[in-house]
Amino acid sequence: MVNSSAILNAKVLIVDDLEANIILLERMLRGAGYTSVASTMDPSEVYELHIKNRYDLILLDLLMPGMDGFQVMEGLKESEPGGYLPVLVITAQPGHKLRALQAGAKDFISKPFELAEVLARVHNMLEVRLLHKELHNYNDVLEQRVRERTADLKEGYLETIFTMTRAAEYKDEDTGAHVKRIGYYCRELARMLSLDEEFVDKIFFASPMHDIGKIGIHDHVLLKPSSFTPDEWEIMKGHTTMGAKILGKSNSPYLRMGAEIALNHHERWNGGGYPNDKRGEAIPLAARMMNICDIYDALRSKRPYKPAFDHLKTMDIITHGDGRTRPEHFDPVIFAAFKQNHQLFRDIFEAHTT
Repeated sequence: MVNSSAILNAKVLIVDDLEANIILLERMLRGAGYTSVASTMDPSEVYELHIKNRYDLILLDLLMPGMDGFQVMEGLKESEPGGYLPVLVITAQPGHKLRALQAGAKDFISKPFELAEVLARVHNMLEVRLLHKELHNYNDVLEQRVRERTADLKEGYLETIFTMTRAAEYKDEDTGAHVKRIGYYCRELARMLSLDEEFVDKIFFASPMHDIGKIGIHDHVLLKPSSFTPDEWEIMKGHTTMGAKILGKSNSPYLRMGAEIALNHHERWNGGGYPNDKRGEAIPLAARMMNICDIYDALRSKRPYKPAFDHLKTMDIITHGDGRTRPEHFDPVIFAAFKQNHQLFRDIFEAHTT
C-alpha cells in the first residue's frame, strides 16, 4: 500500500471558477497536511498545467463559464494515453454524477462541501492513483526482466503482478488467493489443450491481471451487495476496457496477453457477453480459457451478492446452467477439457484457499 507521506506530498490541482470554493478547498487540504496544492479559475489552462506538472489528482468543478468540466475531461484524455483520468469532480447536481463517471471521472464531491467527505474521497483517490502510477512505472523494469527470461526473474515478476493486482482485488477479496488460483487454473487448462509451452508460460503470468481494471470502479458500485441498476452495471462492465488500457501498448508478451484477457474475458462463445458482444473464435483463445476459469473460481468464492459454493454445486451450475451461467457460453473444446479434468480445478482451489 502507499504510505501516508506519499499521499500527503502528492500533487493536487483545484479547478473552480469561484474563488471562495478554491479558498475553502485549499484550507481543508492544507489543514489536513497536503503539501502540494495548486489552483486555477481558468478551465482552459488545465490541459497545459497538467502536461507541465502531471498532477496526481484534479478536483474539477463541472459548471464553469466558457468551458465546463466535461469539456476539460475530454481534453485531458489526450494527455493520458493510458486512459486513466485522475479527476474528482465537484458538483451540486445529482444528475451530473453518473454522467461524470461515464466521462472518465473516478469519483465526485458534493456541494456544499463537508470536510470529512472531502478528505476521505481525496485520500482514497490519491491512494488508488499512486498505486496505478506504480504499476505503469514498473512496466519498463518488468519488460527488461521478461526479456532476460530467467526463472528467478519470472518468479519476481509474478509476485509483482500479485502485489499490483491487489490494488483492485483488495476491494472484493479477503486475500490475493484468487489471482494465484487463476494463474494455476489457466496453466493447467492450457496443458490439457496441448498448447505449446510458450503459450502456457504467458497465460500463467498474464491471467492474474484479468481484473486490474477494477481499480477504476468506485466502491459503491463494486461492493454493492444487491443487484446493480442498469447505469451501475454499465459502469461495472467498464473494468474490461479500463484493464485493457492499463496493460495495453506494451512490448511485453505477458502484458499484451494480459490486456487481451482483461478486455475479453467476459465475452461468451454464443454471444451476449461484454464489452463488444464477440462470439466464437473472434474471442481470443486466452480469454475463452480465462472465462471458464474465472466463473469456476467466482462460484467457489464468497462475493457480496452470494455465498461460496462447493465443487459439486459449482460443477452442476457450469455443466447444466442456472439462468445466469449456461454451457453454451463456453468454447466447446475448452468446456470438454474442463469437464474431463474438473477434479484438478477442485484440487487447485483447495490448495490455494489462503
